[in-house]
Amino acid sequence: MKKSNIIMYIFMTGAFFTFLNETLLNIALTELMHYFKVDAPTVQWLATGFMLVMGMLMPLSASLVQWFSTRRMFMGLMTVFLIGTLIAGFAVNFQMLLLGRMIQAAGTGLLMPTIMTAMLLLFEPHERGKAMGNFGLVMMFAPAIGPTLSGIIVDLLGWRWLFFLVVPFVIGSILLAYRFLENVTEVTKPKIDLVSGILSSLGVASVIYGFSSVSTSEGAFLNPVVLATIILGAAALLAFGLRQRKLADPMLDLSVFKYPNYSRGMFIFVVVVMALFASNIVMPIYLQGPMAFSAKVVGMILLPGALLNGLLSPVMGRIFDRIGPRKMIIPGLTVLASVMLFYSFIHPGIPVYIFIAAYILLMVSISMIMMPSNTNALNQLPKKLYPHGTAISNMMQPIAGAMGVSIFISIMTHGQKKALEGISNPTASQLNEALTTGVHHSYWFATFLVISGLIMSFFITRSTAPKENTNV
Repeated sequence: MKKSNIIMYIFMTGAFFTFLNETLLNIALTELMHYFKVDAPTVQWLATGFMLVMGMLMPLSASLVQWFSTRRMFMGLMTVFLIGTLIAGFAVNFQMLLLGRMIQAAGTGLLMPTIMTAMLLLFEPHERGKAMGNFGLVMMFAPAIGPTLSGIIVDLLGWRWLFFLVVPFVIGSILLAYRFLENVTEVTKPKIDLVSGILSSLGVASVIYGFSSVSTSEGAFLNPVVLATIILGAAALLAFGLRQRKLADPMLDLSVFKYPNYSRGMFIFVVVVMALFASNIVMPIYLQGPMAFSAKVVGMILLPGALLNGLLSPVMGRIFDRIGPRKMIIPGLTVLASVMLFYSFIHPGIPVYIFIAAYILLMVSISMIMMPSNTNALNQLPKKLYPHGTAISNMMQPIAGAMGVSIFISIMTHGQKKALEGISNPTASQLNEALTTGVHHSYWFATFLVISGLIMSFFITRSTAPKENTNV
């Protein structure tokens, strides 16, 4: 077996269980509320806090990847994840469970950019679509089956086994890495600027927390705490960006945005992540509200699309290697815009199979867009910028997700309230009609958002690997 294939197998084994962990706890949140006697906003920190820690560590990944060998980095991160898993599994109170979850997030957050940087060095540009596609299978398939597995495990064994059952597989991946994993990245040990680390962590954490708090705060974006948090985060990120331009050895080299395909690819990536994260929140709300489906039924409605997205990822990778990005991204965004437009006219009378088909189309279009746009963006960078390009793209994901959810939910809520103006005691039918109106408004915005990405896609070209001394 080729060295690159062995390394990829080790990466995918470890990554599967860390990505599975992202959604494995979702179904158990209600039980955890009762077990630890905490309310919904408190238990949601198991999800929000996880995203915060991941986002805070992403900017540091570009430097850390250059400080440690691939083998040490992978084994270290999997060990951190293992420690967090054991702490969470043996938790005697909610604080201990949350601590374990945060430690898990530290391992997970740094693992993805580490693997992506290594893959860029392992494979030539004409092979990267296939490699990224295979990795995408793990990245999408694991979170998709997480809620289903979670329900079965919690019903049969209890919530602690959500953590205990992962332990032997994590230990197995560490042993595989110890025996077979070879170094891929170059250890240069760049100077880590403490001020940059503080600014980036403060900025990312504040932005994610601010946007994540919009839907649960009185006044939404106009809430003083929410507004102040978002402004603080934006100011810290601006200061971080300005500081990077002055440093001889920046912690995060923002010159990646001088490469046009990288900038365009990241714009499309952010648009799609916002639409995807928001749809995964808004659509379940609608299906459980006016459509009156149970949570389990909603999960079954969304599962085929999610599974197909993961299974198609390797196929899309191979197609990308053959035909390039434009012939995939443009049709994908066209289909995605059509689905967003369909959602902006939904009503309770639509048959359930139409919703299943629409979500399948949505997830297929996502598989046609995300991996090709991201891979093509990274392909234009010189090798020295690989860690920085992957760090930025991974940092954008939780920020874009938090922004998408908060904006969509705020638009939906505003539309719902406006529809109920003048109605003092609304009936169930009026409430459902108002929620439908709010959902329509949020998806009108989504349609506009995706169309802006579609327009950008016409300017994307197929990236070729630049020479290391190329000036941009």
